[in-house]
Amino acid sequence: MKDINCWEAKFEVCMYSDKLLNKLLLLNKQASNKIDFTEVRKAIYYAKKYHGAQKRQSGEPYYSHPLEVAYMVAEHRFTTDVLVTSILHDTIEDTELTKEMIDYIFGFTIASQVEDLTRIKIDGKISVAEMVKSLWFQNKKDLLLIKYFDRLHNMRTINAKSPEKIQKTASETIEIFLILASYLEMSKTELELKTLCCNNFKSSSFYNAPHVFVSEGSMRLPFPTSQSETTQRQNPCLAEKK
Repeated sequence: MKDINCWEAKFEVCMYSDKLLNKLLLLNKQASNKIDFTEVRKAIYYAKKYHGAQKRQSGEPYYSHPLEVAYMVAEHRFTTDVLVTSILHDTIEDTELTKEMIDYIFGFTIASQVEDLTRIKIDGKISVAEMVKSLWFQNKKDLLLIKYFDRLHNMRTINAKSPEKIQKTASETIEIFLILASYLEMSKTELELKTLCCNNFKSSSFYNAPHVFVSEGSMRLPFPTSQSETTQRQNPCLAEKK
């Protein structure tokens, strides 16, 4: 963290940071509560520094992913801490940047939120479903929003993955993130996410039967349902094929 007092001099723009910062400038003009661009730029700097030479399977620099997530999050939750958390959301899990370092650079709130989005815990690595369930129980809707757009961007770029990974990710997205889309009222992107899932999920047995999304008493995710609401939701891929 030797560059804590000189990071601005070392900050380098790129096509990904320019895209995000230009979007934030436009949104900031309309916002009643302005964001702190210094903190956002600092987050970009540290994300790029610690993700470093890491590459996505598409060949793009890994840091392009959290910047794309922040780009999408900005339209729904325009606050400095949520945007900074979006940019840093993979750093504890995938880089040498620690919670303590984030606390020192950005403060306790950001550090805690990034830790909440980290699947590696003291007693081992948790599943995506366990993370989403934990965030829901804690009523951390802003972090669920980040996790949702994290998955949406991953689905947009899923073709770079192996066929086995594509199937696993698409199945998991259907079971978890389509529910989350409804809960977060993401009507503008829910259809896109459903289409991406259906285009990439190939299980014939899944297509030919209703899929249980929620079942009271053993629900995979604890999203609230009214007593009159059915505990089964039709497989969205099956519905789309009709």
